[in-house]
Amino acid sequence: MSSGCTKIALLIDGANLHAASKTLGFDVDYKRLLKEFQSRGTLVRAFYYTAIIEDQEYSSIRPLIDWLDYNGYTVVTKATREFIDASGHRKMRGSMDIKLAVDAMELAEHIDQMILFSGDGDFRPLVEAIQRRGVRVTVVSTIASHPPMIADELRRQADAFIDLVDLKPTLGRDPSERTASREPRHHALHLQRHHDS
Repeated sequence: MSSGCTKIALLIDGANLHAASKTLGFDVDYKRLLKEFQSRGTLVRAFYYTAIIEDQEYSSIRPLIDWLDYNGYTVVTKATREFIDASGHRKMRGSMDIKLAVDAMELAEHIDQMILFSGDGDFRPLVEAIQRRGVRVTVVSTIASHPPMIADELRRQADAFIDLVDLKPTLGRDPSERTASREPRHHALHLQRHHDS
């Protein structure tokens, strides 16, 4: 099968990818990420999953979510609730794992390859189920961090593993560029204003 007719879906665990890229010292350029995987086949869908803190007037992730929404990603959000646990620590409740798994299962019959951006070992049974449907699964995370950000059982289950550190030259943007270039943020806010009016 030539790569041009390979139908691909991206499923991005936003918090997991952010944590992995931060550990490796770079920001992900989501425009480049989309281009990279569009060049590998027919990109059917690019999902980005993230939790948003409920009752927060402004979330620092909001500009990114708006930008992704307008630029080829299907953004899936879930409101998280903050609570105090028994020992008095502030915790968050709200996982995107189930939503990601449901979407992956629904997509399986329409794709040849799934690219999962996550190192969460909880996804191992999902990867196995997707593979049983004849879909190749590539997991993107990192073993370059200490400890590795990818669970060993997830890496073993995947058909292929891409270390995020190897994608850094293609997808990476130095965090210092964030302050120098606010183009995507302004762009997203500008589009948001248009959208609201």
